Amino acid sequence: MPLQCNIDAKGKAVRLIWGTLLLIGGVVLLVLWPIRHGGGAVPWIVSVAVILGGAFAIFESRAGWCVIRAMGFKTPI
Repeated sequence: MPLQCNIDAKGKAVRLIWGTLLLIGGVVLLVLWPIRHGGGAVPWIVSVAVILGGAFAIFESRAGWCVIRAMGFKTPI
């Protein structure tokens, strides 16, 4: 089933900016938190989750598709 475009240009721009910030933040977290301090699985899981969230937001931006809108919820942007 192909993804139907369900966001406009403003929504795409917001998701691209948000995704880029999350991706950069996730990389910074990855460098500063688990690699420097070691310490268990939680820092790794949080860092990877932030990176994956950013990558997914960028995917939504490029595809013009929002998972929340696809589930029937109305988003303000």
